[in-house]
Amino acid sequence: MAKLTLEELQKLREKNRQDMRRRESVGKETQVIIGMGTCGIAAGAKGIMDTIIKILDENKLMETVLVRQVGCMGFCKSNAEPSVEVAVPGMPLVIYGNVDASLAKDIVLKHIIGRELLEDKIVDRPAIGGK
Repeated sequence: MAKLTLEELQKLREKNRQDMRRRESVGKETQVIIGMGTCGIAAGAKGIMDTIIKILDENKLMETVLVRQVGCMGFCKSNAEPSVEVAVPGMPLVIYGNVDASLAKDIVLKHIIGRELLEDKIVDRPAIGGK
């Protein structure tokens, strides 16, 4: 195995620090929750999560928005997978269904940044935690 230079080691350390800060939940009131149960994964949820992270990163929001994955959200029966729940302070808690790459981008740009609900893509508005 090749040895790392001091500079390479410092870059690796900084990258790992950034990754750890992204995973930290303290102070992150905005959350994006992706259904990663078997049905969600089969419907493409992993790619949706990657897209959301990429768009958040491009907009320098990864340190203020928590992205997490959960198991089954129960939308496979209504053919609404992949599903993504979004919690933004001061806005209703909503779940978007049939999320593709375009909708994932809109969730970040229009809902999280623009504070606009994407009404025609909402499949549920949970009673607990929403406004």
